[in-house]
Amino acid sequence: MMENFDDIRESVRALCADFPGEYWRKLDAAREYPTEFVDTMTRNGFLAVLIPEEYGGSGLGIAAASAILEEIHKSGGNAAACHAQMYTMGTVLRHGTESQKNDYLPKIAAGDLRLQAFAVTEPTSGTDATRITTTAKPDGNGYVVNGQKVWTSRAEHSDLMLLLARTSPREDNKKRHEGMSVFLVDMRDAVGNGLTIKPIRAMINHATTEVFFDDLRIPADALVGEEGKGFRYILDGMNAERILIASECIGDARWFIEKATAYANERNVFGRPIGQNQGIQFPLAKAYAATEAANLMVEKAASMFDAGEPCGEQANMAKMLAADASWEAAEACMQTHGGYAFAEEYDVERKFRETRLYQIAPISTNLILSYIAEHVLGLPRSY
Repeated sequence: MMENFDDIRESVRALCADFPGEYWRKLDAAREYPTEFVDTMTRNGFLAVLIPEEYGGSGLGIAAASAILEEIHKSGGNAAACHAQMYTMGTVLRHGTESQKNDYLPKIAAGDLRLQAFAVTEPTSGTDATRITTTAKPDGNGYVVNGQKVWTSRAEHSDLMLLLARTSPREDNKKRHEGMSVFLVDMRDAVGNGLTIKPIRAMINHATTEVFFDDLRIPADALVGEEGKGFRYILDGMNAERILIASECIGDARWFIEKATAYANERNVFGRPIGQNQGIQFPLAKAYAATEAANLMVEKAASMFDAGEPCGEQANMAKMLAADASWEAAEACMQTHGGYAFAEEYDVERKFRETRLYQIAPISTNLILSYIAEHVLGLPRSY
């Protein structure tokens, strides 16, 4: 049986108690970044849980990180503001030079630097990352970057950006995923010198942006790993991302179920609690069952990841099942609250909007189904 990390969960719950629904509602209304929350998480070491001890982190596994993110969401918060700090650094840890690891990881662990921006998606390529057109061309002792990224969340609140760019044209490579490279861009120097960040106002307070590169010069040592191998490096970190996002969905689902159950017991209509009605009971019971089943897949995927076993199948299924469970729980919670679900003070409508994202990001449910069909079931490639 997988460790539950009760001590970590208790600490996270205690921390989140200082950031109640009112805190998140105010930020949501003003579309502001939860700086105080992120700083508190950092000071307590929770965002450095996956960084090895030699670089100032906790050196724990993905299961511990999952427990942290689940508890944030179960407490009514939203870890999207900082969850990338956990897994984005994995590309540097696994593929960076010793100099890069020694220079950046201790500072990230301490909170002196934030690595939260992940620039991959482009307006014309969408989820087909092999068709990105942002280029990084060698020039002297560095590279010159030109292009555009979209849905690059937290760019305005990050010091460093992990960037995927083409270093050779798609048609010049035998395989479509070759010819792309990963760079660690210091945005403190880049903004105003070839890098422009434009916020995108969205349905949820996700601090997401468009990023424009106009002859941005970056040094040669910004390259992570080998030139042309970047797509593989990006894929390498996606299983971690899937598992961690799935944990957030489990937290959301449990928040919705707990919130709805409490309301159903308290709310009286026609002289009795509405929770006595099967029309209320059954959706909540189904959502609970779906959540517990999805959580088992999350635990399995996390266990396999921490054991170093291939877990693409399990990570993708965990993300899909957990996202479906959180959405089912959100629907049941909305229906249980009726008109009050739309009142901001209950936090239901905010969480409802936030959890809807995970049907689409960081990968859509349809793409996960295509992955399972092709790579697990052996069906013909559909795209």
